[in-house]
Amino acid sequence: MELQSIKQRFGIIGNSPALNRAIDVASQVASTNITVLINGESGTGKEVMPKIIHQLSTRKHGPYIAVNCGAIPEGTIDSELFGHEKGSFTGATGSRKGYFEEADGGTIFLDEVAELPLQTQVRLLRVLETGEFLKVGSSKVIKTDVRVVAATNVNFSEAISRGKFREDLFYRLSTVPIIIPPLRERKEDIHLLFRKFTTDFADKYGIPILELTPDAVSLLESYSWPGNIRQLKNITEQISVIEKEREINSTNLRQYLPEQGFSMKPMVIDQDQKSQSDFSEREILYKVLFDMKKDMNDVKQLVMRVIKSEGEFTQNEENSELIRKVFDEDYHDENEPRKDSMLVPSKPSSFSRVSDTKEPTTIHVEETLSLAETEKELIRKALKKHNNKRKHAARELGISERTLYRKINEYDLK
Repeated sequence: MELQSIKQRFGIIGNSPALNRAIDVASQVASTNITVLINGESGTGKEVMPKIIHQLSTRKHGPYIAVNCGAIPEGTIDSELFGHEKGSFTGATGSRKGYFEEADGGTIFLDEVAELPLQTQVRLLRVLETGEFLKVGSSKVIKTDVRVVAATNVNFSEAISRGKFREDLFYRLSTVPIIIPPLRERKEDIHLLFRKFTTDFADKYGIPILELTPDAVSLLESYSWPGNIRQLKNITEQISVIEKEREINSTNLRQYLPEQGFSMKPMVIDQDQKSQSDFSEREILYKVLFDMKKDMNDVKQLVMRVIKSEGEFTQNEENSELIRKVFDEDYHDENEPRKDSMLVPSKPSSFSRVSDTKEPTTIHVEETLSLAETEKELIRKALKKHNNKRKHAARELGISERTLYRKINEYDLK
């Protein structure tokens, strides 16, 4: 079946390549019994794809049942999907068929499948692998021939890592994945959808059709639409009913667009990338050394003077200035721009306190400089700077909160 005829049959508006690809995949797998997983953000229209798959398949004369898994309470989900026997639980006054038994020979659409409890996931996996299930409170095996199409807006990698979803069930469901693009990635379709909606509402309420000025069209297409097609439809209805003028400019339109869509910068965070944010100890030291790059020259210079003095370091005006520059966080070179980032510990740990007198003072220097002590002091300063708020301190240090928490315990900084 041609792509355009499928769109007309199922009322799909849009010509973006990503949308066309999703429709093409759905039509290609329709003639098979392969399990399909539809992934997309809330409001993108995922519910259309299982209808395409069912209607273009050999099961089109069989039942089609759509189930919103997130809307069914955990205590009754097994009964809803697989049925129950009389007396199997309080309130079970009679036996009941579940959706999988009712949909025998047809298609069942499991929307928000990631919301299923783990116990129900085990039952679903058995149905997918063997076509068999047990009613709640029964030991009799029931066979069913059902095509399963599932959908979700959840990141499965994250759900699996948190133990909320079975990995084996994910692979069984996603034999063929279909990705529905968000509206912000279909900019060429936004105005088309708006015109379709405003025509529908004009017919519904008996009012003239809305027209957008060029600047309003530009604003419409630049908006990020966090609620996707559902949000666009609702806003179109609001404008159609409320506005007296039928020509809408960008000023009028902006009054109906929440600020969230202007400030939000959508991005997909891969779970593997997220896990890499937990820096190792070596990476923490790299971060510290990078921030201290400009100051290391002063440290080297100071150490060389100590070495040349053979352990007897005499304070004079030049040396005092260098020590203060290295260790005093309030020091500011007039030739350098002021920085708020942490540099080095504010108080000398390897040096005795320098007196304010002009008399020569002997300073004894330890032979080793501990990176662990430097790291410990940096963490202490970050916590102090942000009033012990670990989230902000971790961001300052360039590490994750979990790594910071481990370091706090390691260095006994509670």
